[in-house]
Amino acid sequence: MAHLHADGDTLVVEIEGLDKLWSLKSRLTIPLANIRGATADPGMIKTPKGIRTPGTHVPGVITAGTFLLDGERVFWDVRDPAKAVVIELADERYARLVIQVDDPRSTVDLVESLITRA
Repeated sequence: MAHLHADGDTLVVEIEGLDKLWSLKSRLTIPLANIRGATADPGMIKTPKGIRTPGTHVPGVITAGTFLLDGERVFWDVRDPAKAVVIELADERYARLVIQVDDPRSTVDLVESLITRA
């Protein structure tokens, strides 16, 4: 699971618990200027993941880590698809982040409000 917060003009994504192990990341920092938008998308889990480089993928259990699909890197950290949020990025290492959060709707609202004021 991930928790998000703003630190100045940066979005900080903190990966918690064993998800740090599965995704091989503990924190991501993204300049707000490079965030295009966010959506709650439980159906995203059904899309092709691509090549795991590195990470963990056990269908129906967990998708975590970096995946390469059509030349784009996507960071995943999802166990419960109903709580998945997709954050679209520009000019970053990752084209998008697909992360599990406690409250997808409020997380989308937070990200959208942050990029509106940036």
